[in-house]
Amino acid sequence: MSMMFFSSGLFEVFFVLIFVIVIGGILFMLISGITQWNKNNHSPRLTVGAVVITKRTNVSHHHHHGGAGHSSSSTSYYVTFQVESGDRMELHVSGSEYGLLAEGDRGFLTFQGTRYLGFERV
Repeated sequence: MSMMFFSSGLFEVFFVLIFVIVIGGILFMLISGITQWNKNNHSPRLTVGAVVITKRTNVSHHHHHGGAGHSSSSTSYYVTFQVESGDRMELHVSGSEYGLLAEGDRGFLTFQGTRYLGFERV
């Protein structure tokens, strides 16, 4: 009987620990996102000469539980720009913007903090 109680108590501790870790992770991501959004909003809008250095994608697969193995995927698009000062920055862009940009393109990059606002090719 004492072994059954110990197993049950151990399960409860494990369950609470996992719950706290998951909730902590969600809160961390939420607070990080809000902090970055606020920082971007308080950053100046800048337009600088830049060159498109490289492009990359990140494909995320999502498996939906309860269905007959349904899954979906989403793609995030990123472009690395080198600005006049020599600094490089990777910015998240929309799929349509990603398709319009090519490595080696030169022009003017407009951004606010880490938020991509546009690129005008010259």
